[in-house]
Amino acid sequence: IGSRGVGKTSLMERFTDDTFCEACKSTVGVDFKIKTVELRGKKIRLQIWDTAGQERFNSITSAYYRSAKGIILVYDITKKETFDDLPKWMKMIDKYASEDAELLLVGNKLDCEVDREISRQQGEKFAQQITGMRFCEASAKDNFNVDEIFLKLVDDILKKMPLDVIRNELSNSILSLQPEPEIPPELPPPRPHVRCC
Repeated sequence: IGSRGVGKTSLMERFTDDTFCEACKSTVGVDFKIKTVELRGKKIRLQIWDTAGQERFNSITSAYYRSAKGIILVYDITKKETFDDLPKWMKMIDKYASEDAELLLVGNKLDCEVDREISRQQGEKFAQQITGMRFCEASAKDNFNVDEIFLKLVDDILKKMPLDVIRNELSNSILSLQPEPEIPPELPPPRPHVRCC
């Protein structure tokens, strides 16, 4: 999650497809990608949700916070306003996300160091104020720290999962960190075909 234009889609696409698009279109609502990684000798299937940064999509995107096991909060190191928006995003996390969700703050666009407006120390200081939040700087464009961001988050999630859950889930050798699908309400029995007149 994070403000519009900070590079959320670029980070996701660099990690899942190893691609970078210089002129990405803004995400509308939500998008997602699936990637299987190997960590701790286990194959783990990740479902990564990419949410729109524009406020008008908040009512849609907030629904995806609830079952997230990990949240990456992204800002652009060259745009102070995206850093200033972080408390607003933290309010959304506090309101909609599980208390158990792992949090990672990422200052993106490290390739634009000459235009930097937010120091590394400012990012670290913000992360230190939030219990359990990690901090990292990255560049989707230069593919710097991108794999590390996602794999560290997954590792932190695995550390929190009870061993019996991991053992049960690993009976088929793939641990899925995607949210459990919601069970649809039972449908009423079909009505008999009644003709009018």
